[in-house]
Amino acid sequence: MTSLPAPVRRSRPLRRSEIPSPGHARRASGTGSVLGAILDHGPVARSTVARLTGLSPASVTGHVGHLLSRGLVRESAETTGPRGLGRPHVPVDIDTSRFLVAGAHIAVAHSTVSLMDLRGRIVAEDRRPHTSTNPRHILADLARRLPLLTGAHAAGRQVLALGVATGHRVDPAAGVVVEHPHLGWRAVPVREILAAATGLPVHVDSHSRALARAEQMFGEASTRRSTVLLFIGAVVDGAFATSGELHRGPRSGAGSVAHLPLESGGSGDAEPCRCGRTGCLQSEVSERAMIRRAAEQSLYVGTFQELLDHAMAREPRAVALFRRRARLVGRAAALLLDMFDPECLVVVEPGAGRLPECLADLREEVGMRSWVCDDPERAVVPSSFTGSVLATAGGAVALGALYTDPLGPWPALPAVS
Repeated sequence: MTSLPAPVRRSRPLRRSEIPSPGHARRASGTGSVLGAILDHGPVARSTVARLTGLSPASVTGHVGHLLSRGLVRESAETTGPRGLGRPHVPVDIDTSRFLVAGAHIAVAHSTVSLMDLRGRIVAEDRRPHTSTNPRHILADLARRLPLLTGAHAAGRQVLALGVATGHRVDPAAGVVVEHPHLGWRAVPVREILAAATGLPVHVDSHSRALARAEQMFGEASTRRSTVLLFIGAVVDGAFATSGELHRGPRSGAGSVAHLPLESGGSGDAEPCRCGRTGCLQSEVSERAMIRRAAEQSLYVGTFQELLDHAMAREPRAVALFRRRARLVGRAAALLLDMFDPECLVVVEPGAGRLPECLADLREEVGMRSWVCDDPERAVVPSSFTGSVLATAGGAVALGALYTDPLGPWPALPAVS
């Protein structure tokens, strides 16, 4: 395994001039468009794929042939249309019997390794706490755990690639975590290290962009054209997509919403943010802030999950804390809706996903504060992956790369015939 120096911890965030530009993101190929249409509508006839993609029937036939030869799609035994009238229409569908992708999500306190099929369904996952925040230790641990999970749950299917997701600033083109202040990471070459350790192609991105891509592929249909995703956890960040394309920014910094200024509700007890100010979104709604506020109300928990469990059990103080959080997140959501005017804003936050009153409070706050959103019930939605967010994020990075370029260099796939 490639050696890696110990992480350098500095308090000053990176300046834009210190971060190299990642270059242009790749758009989906024609074959990728066909594969995406089959994902959305399969089993589906080739003629319908041509209509959905705007490609000629001959082009679709060629693209489907490549996908069949690579084992990514299969022909259905059933035909579509009336029997006996000309050549039968043999539907094609995603083949989930041959291949999987692996995912790894690196959170502040723990990491999750997962396996996902080509329709984005979680096959297995394994979450464990960090014993060290040294990137060398965390990445080595991920590499050790992956073959154990594969051996127990792959059921003969081959892993195509490993996707890695984490918070803060990530450069997907270089496969590098540029900066993760909570872990003390800077310029960590995640792709290089994990590719050497696992022998797999490795794709790396921020968890917010990964989850936005997962919504586009497998989740809320309204996210296809334009969306804002707001991730609220130990790390607070976001992602923005328009015309189906995720915006990364010239230095992969798009989505850095942690320091959006919020009113703390007039309580006067706001915790100072790491940036030195008070009232930042992250310092008000992060998991650490929630645990601190719980302790102030004599509700002592060791982890955020314990606090969530209390709220799910209807403990009044815990529920009140999550409702307060929802209101503050709603203020940030209103700002982002007014800035980007997206078709849909997705909130990745367990209260909004599991406690109906939290989602109602969040939407009410948006309705009171946004100038452009006139229908929060439609425009503001919880994550499609509540309960499996972290397991989904890493796998979605790999599947996003596959669906963008299915004819690319995927060593486990047969050569294109």
